[in-house]
Amino acid sequence: MESQVRGGTRWKRFAVVMVPSVAATACIGIAMAQGALAASFSVSGQSFKVTADRLDGTGFAQYGALDEGHTLKGEKTAHPVAVSAFRTAEITNMCQSVVTPGIPGFGSVSLILKAGGGGTPVRAENLYIDVANLEADATFHNIDIGVAAKDAGKGPGMKGGNEQANPYGFAQQADSATLKKVKQTAWATTAGTFKLSGLKMSLSTGVKECY
Repeated sequence: MESQVRGGTRWKRFAVVMVPSVAATACIGIAMAQGALAASFSVSGQSFKVTADRLDGTGFAQYGALDEGHTLKGEKTAHPVAVSAFRTAEITNMCQSVVTPGIPGFGSVSLILKAGGGGTPVRAENLYIDVANLEADATFHNIDIGVAAKDAGKGPGMKGGNEQANPYGFAQQADSATLKKVKQTAWATTAGTFKLSGLKMSLSTGVKECY
């Protein structure tokens, strides 16, 4: 079923610069049944940054969408994103950071999460990453550019549910993808399974990010 975009946005006028926006993020607490498609949810008022030395993925697809959510003040908002999807992914030396501003008595507080740095990579299945910005050295194998999102069958399929995405819009797909020196900003990540080897998480005052 085609999703309807709210707030007066028209898909004919909605243009997302489609780049190979694939990178690794960890979102604790969003683990669904293995093999299930990811469901949509309202995003928080905070984007997060991620770095990785390397991402090796199979079954890649990417399409444009809108992430609906709220600001930290509770106001409704939406973010144009490039949804990057993988059937499977291995991520080496991953770092994720998010900064929460305005904490009484502390100011900004930073959360940093690291995993996959001890020789065993982070592993994910049916991985979806809602990306706002990306920097990486990328290589794609057997890539198709310009397919309809609903027909990008090399990937795990569109999220479905209440996702604000046009199934007839621009998409690209590839048999596999390798990204090196990844730096990205994202609004959301979901996965069927997400195994974080060597997980380390820390909180600190001030602004401390992965990049």
